[in-house]
Amino acid sequence: MGRIITLLVVLIVLGVLGLIGYSYSGYLVPAQTTVTSPVELDVD
Repeated sequence: MGRIITLLVVLIVLGVLGLIGYSYSGYLVPAQTTVTSPVELDVD
């Protein structure tokens, strides 16, 4: 039973470290686009 818990903890730690490494690798950067739209001001 102790080996199963140890294996589970090791897998969870490796999964968290893998997720952190993937997020810092730059693959999770969203695509950026420039959006321009005219604004009408109602000045009286």
